[in-house]
Amino acid sequence: MDITALRKISYGLYVIGARKDDQINAQIANTVIQVCSDPATISVCINKNNLTHEFIQASRKFSVSILGIDTPLSFVGTLGFKCGRDMNKLSDFKYEIGLTGAPIVQDHALAFIEAEVEAEADTNTHTIFIGRVVAAEVLRDGEPMTYDYYHKVKRGSTPKTAPSYVKEEKKEEKKEEKKLVKYECSVCGYVYDPEKGDPEGNIATGTAFEDLPDDWVCPVCGASKDQFEKV
Repeated sequence: MDITALRKISYGLYVIGARKDDQINAQIANTVIQVCSDPATISVCINKNNLTHEFIQASRKFSVSILGIDTPLSFVGTLGFKCGRDMNKLSDFKYEIGLTGAPIVQDHALAFIEAEVEAEADTNTHTIFIGRVVAAEVLRDGEPMTYDYYHKVKRGSTPKTAPSYVKEEKKEEKKEEKKLVKYECSVCGYVYDPEKGDPEGNIATGTAFEDLPDDWVCPVCGASKDQFEKV
């Protein structure tokens, strides 16, 4: 069975906000789906170990911010690869408290939706929360970020807790030129490809990993060079 066939399913990229008592949190998700239009209903799939899952189960409410293609990897890295139990992930971002009490992240967002949970489905490692839409607004014009664009153009990686995560088998290839050697971040899985460089970090195409500045960090999670390993 070729499980990578699942990658042909289309996804977007979103920020899910939630609240529990006086605490707020947000995370990246790619599995937001419109379930029906009358009444307007959406669903989102969240890993049970995530803090956002705990908050949604407690409050029965959540927000969705729809991200544009101009969203930088560092933004996705903070909300997608760091834990709200260890830090306030929203401290450096613009957000508002919505009708549901959940935070609505506005940075890089094209629109937002708020929902109240009406049902949920247990899927072993994740929970699918189905919510009735209670508020929605378009914030600006722009093209939504697709998960395919995030991977192929932004060259972002997928958190291991994401429902769409697929473990890749590393292929052993002999590369004679060092500039062709790829390196993978051991923290988030981002792969530095010398043939593509790091445009957001002003690293030109053709720059070998060994030639990167000593202070260069992973564009997704901020890990240092010593956290990378040859692919």
